[in-house]
Amino acid sequence: MKLFAIIVLLLTVGCSQYFHQPLRTSSARLGSESDQYHFLKDLPEPDEPIVVAVYKFKDQTGQYKETETGTSWSTAITQGATSILLRTLEESKWFIPIEREGLNNLLNERKIIRSSRGGYESQTDQPLIPPLLFGGILLEGGIVSFDSNIMTGGAGARYFGLGSSGQYRADRITVYLRAISTSNGRILKTVYTSKTILSQQIDVGIFRYVAFQRILEAETGFTFNEPSEMAVREAIEKAVYSLIIEGAMDGLWKFKNDEDLQGEVITDYLNEKTENELIDVFGSKVEERRSNISVGLKGSIWNYDGDYKPKTFPAAGIDLEWHSHKPIAINISFGYGTFGSKSNYQGEYALSEITAKYRWFPSMKSTPFIKLGAGNLLEINNNIIDEEATRFSQINPFITAEVGYEYLIKNNLGLNTGINYRYSMDDNLDRMNHGNYNDGLWEVNIGLRYYLKNRRKTPQSSKEEKTAKHKTK
Repeated sequence: MKLFAIIVLLLTVGCSQYFHQPLRTSSARLGSESDQYHFLKDLPEPDEPIVVAVYKFKDQTGQYKETETGTSWSTAITQGATSILLRTLEESKWFIPIEREGLNNLLNERKIIRSSRGGYESQTDQPLIPPLLFGGILLEGGIVSFDSNIMTGGAGARYFGLGSSGQYRADRITVYLRAISTSNGRILKTVYTSKTILSQQIDVGIFRYVAFQRILEAETGFTFNEPSEMAVREAIEKAVYSLIIEGAMDGLWKFKNDEDLQGEVITDYLNEKTENELIDVFGSKVEERRSNISVGLKGSIWNYDGDYKPKTFPAAGIDLEWHSHKPIAINISFGYGTFGSKSNYQGEYALSEITAKYRWFPSMKSTPFIKLGAGNLLEINNNIIDEEATRFSQINPFITAEVGYEYLIKNNLGLNTGINYRYSMDDNLDRMNHGNYNDGLWEVNIGLRYYLKNRRKTPQSSKEEKTAKHKTK
């Protein structure tokens, strides 16, 4: 049976390696296109293509690749951004790019042509070759930022020698592009775009003894790294796309059909630009989602930590929360439930507490939180087996701490879950004073939170205002 399991495992690993690893070389093919390239190709036609000159569009970060062994003289970003920009301008059909990066080579070649023709043709007043085109627009800018490890994370689990793990890493590049009038040097328009570069790694492995002095060890996995050149190209394509639309809205150049100025392309861009104002550097909306006052309902299970063997009982609670500051809230909660052991002690308790709650990401849909505070447990009823025990209600003060997570299902409705521990101020919670530590109460809960008035700022009014302003122009 063990031999069969080993054979199955080895076949699984072998098959995974077959799918993960290329077993033969591939032929050259045309370069892959990004999603932004298709948006660029779908732009309306220009009234007349614009002659533009690009001297140098380079990496201005000066960063080198990070390595585990030390310094690397290989740059972190492609140094061919000028070629990418020139190809993007050409593919857009909006611009006629002219050669300026290799201008010295071009002028030398024209000199060779003139000298060659001069030996065979009579001198005339007409030029031997046509004059060079000049650009009415000069494009400048570059890759101004490469931020590595702006977000990293992972997860893993291992049990009895078998486990798996996954990791991810996100980098970001930022591109600036500006259009300059060659007649007076005025900067006509400046745009900037950014693009994240994602890297992921997943692996699975097993390490365990299968017999005396026999160890089974196997592992498999794969890594995905988004090509940095593709990310640079997509950011540049987005910059050219933005430059075309914003220049058309400002009257710097025109669509072939005037109706396109009021079309879907312009409207979608205005909506995207407005929504982008509500998005942070990590791509998450930073709008005000949660109101100042909210009400929560939750169901829980209680498991007391005391002198008897505990038993799990259900409980319920309600709370009122007030946001005194953006990440901080004051929470007043009430609960009712039973806790105790199976046979020695069971008591029904009413709970009241006040806590300070801190959310790490209050403007995001999902956020972890932590709560710290104090409260009281009031015994309402009990089932004491020992007839000699005192039968009277008692108040038990405690301090409490909770860690949890909240996810907004809707703009004013959130799903909450958490783990709470309440540490009693004495050791008599279960009517047994024994040991060196006071009694406590564990709670695992899940519930809903309703925000009474949603103060989230919708971008709809801003969209309508910008669209109306654009139509007036």
